[in-house]
Amino acid sequence: MKRVIVEYAKLTKDILDLLIEKYPDGYDYDDIISFKNAKGETIKAVEVKTEDTDYLVKISTKLEEAMEEYADDEDFFEDNDDFDVNISDED
Repeated sequence: MKRVIVEYAKLTKDILDLLIEKYPDGYDYDDIISFKNAKGETIKAVEVKTEDTDYLVKISTKLEEAMEEYADDEDFFEDNDDFDVNISDED
């Protein structure tokens, strides 16, 4: 299974859908995964999976706000300049 680390700015609509489906009321402390990246920095993320990919989405205040806004208004993703909608899941 492919593992992909995703930052807030690289979220796709599909990943946001997965996050909302898995964490409809937001994520909890027990849902957070901590790990060290190649630079030795501690990264905190939440995990969502598809059939072939395990996404680790980095936690930030912007992520929490985006999940709340997107859950209430699906047009939030298209109307928000923070997201690069041209990024594919392969990045």
